[in-house]
Amino acid sequence: MNSDKDSAPIVASVVILTFNGEKYLRRILDSVLAQDLEGEFEVLVIDSGSTDGTLSIVSEYPAVRLHQIPNSEFGHGRTRNLAASLATGEFIAYLTHDAIPVSPSWLHEITAPFGIDERIVAVMGKQIPRATCFPLMKYEINGVFAQFGPDFGTSVFYRDMFVKDAGTLAAITFYSDVNSAARRALLVDTIPYRDVRYAEDQMFGQDVIEAGYWKAYAPRAAVEHSNDLTYSEFGARIFDETVGLRQIGVEVPQMSRLGLIRRVLRSAAGDTERILRDRSYSWKRRLFWLVINPFYQARKWSSLRAAANIDLEDSAGIAAGSLEHQRKGADAIGDHTGGSE
Repeated sequence: MNSDKDSAPIVASVVILTFNGEKYLRRILDSVLAQDLEGEFEVLVIDSGSTDGTLSIVSEYPAVRLHQIPNSEFGHGRTRNLAASLATGEFIAYLTHDAIPVSPSWLHEITAPFGIDERIVAVMGKQIPRATCFPLMKYEINGVFAQFGPDFGTSVFYRDMFVKDAGTLAAITFYSDVNSAARRALLVDTIPYRDVRYAEDQMFGQDVIEAGYWKAYAPRAAVEHSNDLTYSEFGARIFDETVGLRQIGVEVPQMSRLGLIRRVLRSAAGDTERILRDRSYSWKRRLFWLVINPFYQARKWSSLRAAANIDLEDSAGIAAGSLEHQRKGADAIGDHTGGSE
């Protein structure tokens, strides 16, 4: 950002969606405002009714534009579309209020792939789990993003005649808007986000690929991000996301009790091996997680089983297992990283 911004065209608009995001917001804004981009950029915060110190923190940064909406008006896709209508940059880079860019080149890296080919209309950056997150989440986040390509370059994904099996197509269309960028013209004129309860980013990735456009993965555009969830919240989050996927038409196979036990044992064994090799943990911490992490696996798979088996017409049952219902609609600004959040 520079003093000539009133006369210079805006290359990128960084949009941060907030709701009670005081924990990481100051670090995010400091990092974003220190970005080294060849060209001008703006920063827009869209807040959906914060009651903590979020608005006070934003007021400390005169260069940041704030737009406020009632919490009742927030929607994962709807609010991102609102951001596109308010932004002025050619590219819009989205961050959630708990995703912290790890370098001053983040904005350059998240927008650079657009210069490869005009058919690239959406870019997904990498997520690096926080050191404090539990092993299950850490290894799932690392595994999800490792499948999209090496950290030293950019990967481009598109649909062609050779893509026929569902697994490959799912990897090609996968998208997370925790840390992402898109051409503003595409969002405003061609493919807006869908206004759905969950998985708006997955649907956007599918819409982009099915329309014949390309998307890219930019691993050097990395953010520090993993959800800060308690044991109870983690299970309810898995439940919400699985029900949300079913509600938009994604088939989630039902699971028997025997199938549940097998999944838990297999997953816990895999994590045990990873924990034993994980030198980022002290030996005491490794012992702790060797005992505790299997309970997280049990929580994950039992919550997924409950969500896969519940009748979608059972609104009371869905509300009983829902994190969003527990929070009474408080924090609707989430993310989707292959079920690891």
